[in-house]
Amino acid sequence: MRPIREHATNNGQTYMVTSSTWGRRALFSREAWPKLLIDTLYHYRGSVYLLHEFVIMPEHVHVIVTPQTSLERAVQFIKGGFSYRARTELGSNLEVWQKGFSDHRIRDYRLHQVYIQQNPVRKHLCERAEEYPYSSAKPGFELDSIPQGLKPEISEERDTARLEGVPFQTKITSKNSEAPVIQAKSKTA
Repeated sequence: MRPIREHATNNGQTYMVTSSTWGRRALFSREAWPKLLIDTLYHYRGSVYLLHEFVIMPEHVHVIVTPQTSLERAVQFIKGGFSYRARTELGSNLEVWQKGFSDHRIRDYRLHQVYIQQNPVRKHLCERAEEYPYSSAKPGFELDSIPQGLKPEISEERDTARLEGVPFQTKITSKNSEAPVIQAKSKTA
């Protein structure tokens, strides 16, 4: 039996949202595009949602938000607001987004934060998460506080143990950096 989906209205819940570009085209590999999307994210921050984390990959985006309205409306502002600005400011007539989005209600903030921050590292776009210019892991981005019920426990052992259980990931290692790097399992293991 399929569980009943809770309507994501202003219920104080925090969500990780993922949306892909139309046809998985690498639209965000052009510098002007991710910069405009970041500007769009910050334009609606505080009035439509609280922004906790984000990463803009070449063909998709992940954000962690706490909607101030409904989740659907928050995503509509992000995607629709960006599409409008891409037409007017970048002169693009391209279809930007796939229809819909996927969302996951956050219960373990740290797990999702590490996933988002390490996404460019896993895709070999940078060596360390802080180096990727279109991610909240890069120093200098102002983010909203983590909701009280999701505050991570301060325990490296707990984070490492949880991440080891995630499919296709074995461990966190640090290579001459303070940022954890998630290494993929080899297919022969």
